[in-house]
Amino acid sequence: MKHPSPIARRAILGVTLTIGLAGCSGQSASDAYGNFESTEVVVSSETAGRLLEFPLEEGDRLKKGALTAIIDTTQLQFSLLQLEAQQKALEAKKPSLSAESGVYRQKRRNLQHDVERYTRLVADGAAPAKQLEDIRNEVKVMERQIQSVNSRTPEINAELQSMEARICQLRDQIGRSTIRSPIEGTVLAKYAEPGELVSPGKPLYRIADLDNMYLRAYVGARQLPSIRIGQEVDVLIDGRKPADSRLRGTITWISSKAEFTPKIIQTREDRINMVYALKILVKNPNGILKIGMPGEMRLKEP
Repeated sequence: MKHPSPIARRAILGVTLTIGLAGCSGQSASDAYGNFESTEVVVSSETAGRLLEFPLEEGDRLKKGALTAIIDTTQLQFSLLQLEAQQKALEAKKPSLSAESGVYRQKRRNLQHDVERYTRLVADGAAPAKQLEDIRNEVKVMERQIQSVNSRTPEINAELQSMEARICQLRDQIGRSTIRSPIEGTVLAKYAEPGELVSPGKPLYRIADLDNMYLRAYVGARQLPSIRIGQEVDVLIDGRKPADSRLRGTITWISSKAEFTPKIIQTREDRINMVYALKILVKNPNGILKIGMPGEMRLKEP
């Protein structure tokens, strides 16, 4: 077997080193590494009752405002009917109070006329002074009765206002028993089933906007001057080969304080201990990006 000459061996070694360095350079070309996440919302029950309808399954895509759950409101409806009946009864008392006050005022006017007439009669000696005094006392009684009736009107008005507030509260609770999707997205998890009893604060399902994903990556302090919010960058993900698919992303958030390097993150300078987190918005219309999937950020060449 013929061995290569020393010159040939040196050439082969040089090519091998060049290829190796190029491979290492390609692996370290990215400026930041991280994982994808999305905006997730946990939808919970705001009222207590039996879950009557829950027409969704994990993986369903929901529009914002779509009906997702209905909780039984029978007891709330009964309480509302009771309060509305009491409200009508109180409203019916107001005209009767006004009429009662009118009767007392008319009696007071009649007695005042009697006072004027008996005052003249007593002055002429045609009537005893005791009779005039009795009529004046009756006028005072009428005035107290009028004041008593009039004082009940503000009390009824205050009670009606309080009752109206409780009615509005019940109507709000009944309205909150119909649950709708707060965002447009995909159901990631389902925590209840129809027929279960739920309480305020019990999680029902978790939904996420998977059309807009965020790559949470970390950069060192030396890289901060070269990045800014709103800057467009390249986002690389694994395809058939590592980091062979390129997407466009936009930096939407940069942390204002440093933190220790997460163990799952590797920067191109292993000696960096403190890094800054940032978020990169990436459109995901085809659903190729998944929560937790690794990704890389590469700054665009100027």
